[in-house]
Amino acid sequence: MDQLALFDAPPWSRVIGVFDLETTGVDVAADRIVTAHVGLLDGAGSVLRARDWLADPGIAIPEGATAVHGVTTEHARTHGQPARTVTAEVIAALTELFDAGIPVVAYNAPFDFSMLKNEALRHGVTPIVSPAPVIDPLVMDKAYDRWRRGKRTLSVVAEHYAVRLDDAHEAAADAVAAGRVALALADRFAPWLPPTVQELHTRQIAWARAQAASLTDYFIQIGRLAPEERLDGSWPIR
Repeated sequence: MDQLALFDAPPWSRVIGVFDLETTGVDVAADRIVTAHVGLLDGAGSVLRARDWLADPGIAIPEGATAVHGVTTEHARTHGQPARTVTAEVIAALTELFDAGIPVVAYNAPFDFSMLKNEALRHGVTPIVSPAPVIDPLVMDKAYDRWRRGKRTLSVVAEHYAVRLDDAHEAAADAVAAGRVALALADRFAPWLPPTVQELHTRQIAWARAQAASLTDYFIQIGRLAPEERLDGSWPIR
């Protein structure tokens, strides 16, 4: 007879969506989408469905961004779809998941969803303004393992949870790794998880706000921020 797990993984972990963008930079208002991935994983982390996009962002891709994700301006202009087309198709793929009640995993969700929203507004596409339900392994990991030392980049956190990530900063690899980290979190912290994905989404809003406030206080203490400055803790979109 198979041994039963002491705590069952939450129902939402049986099928999850995954989402990631690679971009021209880190300014969600001014920078542009270069590559995108939206996929579907089962509860074991196997890929059920996947779709990738390459966009011509309409601006030059800085050398620093190319060094991160490997896409040059020339390659994007030659092989990429129009940015408006990519934005609309990514939004349609995500909307399909949300409409089906499937949670979408995005590591540091406010970056990807805010970037996508601003691209939509730029190109006259109806944006996703309230993505839900979203699962953000960065927020969850900080909440459930608050005092662990070290960086919380995707590559570091993936290694901590024994999730393989061979091609960091490649949209598909990052999206799938983030999804598998979310599944690892669901397994490890099952006894403490809220009963529904909707409640988990709501709790992450509060966790993200508290994490930003704590980091703000630390940055003020070390002189990185002025006392009147505050980090934006809005989640999952700004």
